Amino acid sequence: MSKARLVITAVVFEGRSQSDVARDYGVSQSWISRLVARYRLDGDAAFEPRSRRPHTSPTRLPDTTIALIVELRAELSSKGLDSGPSTIAWHLRHHHATTVSAASISRHLHAAGLVEPTPRKRPKSSYIRFAAEQPNERWQADFTHWWLADRTHVEILDWLDDHSRYAISV
Repeated sequence: MSKARLVITAVVFEGRSQSDVARDYGVSQSWISRLVARYRLDGDAAFEPRSRRPHTSPTRLPDTTIALIVELRAELSSKGLDSGPSTIAWHLRHHHATTVSAASISRHLHAAGLVEPTPRKRPKSSYIRFAAEQPNERWQADFTHWWLADRTHVEILDWLDDHSRYAISV
C-alpha cells in the first residue's frame, strides 16, 4: 500500500489528527492537507499521478500564427528564396504586423518537422587519433607556405614519425 493511501486511511477513516500522522509517517502537514482535500474531491482518483504540466501557457503563440509561419516557410521555399527563421520573422513583422522571435519560429519549424536536424558539433567518436604502433612504421609529410622578410616565397617541408611524433626532417 502506498504512503498516500496509508495517510488517507489514518486521517479520514481512523480519525487521527494530521499532525500525528505527519509525525508518524515523516511527511509534512501541508502535504497531508492537500492529499486529504484532493481525496475528498476526487475519491480514489486522488492516488493517480497527475501531470505537472501548467494549465495555461500565456506566452504560447496562437495557432493561427503557427499556421502562418508554416505557410510562409512553404511559400518562400517554393519560390527558391531564403526561408530561415530570420526571414520569416521579417515577413511576419512587415507584412502581417506580428512580431515573433527567430528562436520561436525555429522551434515551431522543428516541431512541424520542416527542418532537418543537423548536429552542431562533430561526435567525439569521429576524433580518432591514429598512431603507428612501431617507430618508422608510418611517416607523415606536410608543407607550409611562408614568405621571408625579403619577400621570397618558400615552402617548408617536414616529415614526422607517426609513432613518436618526432620531426625526422624539416
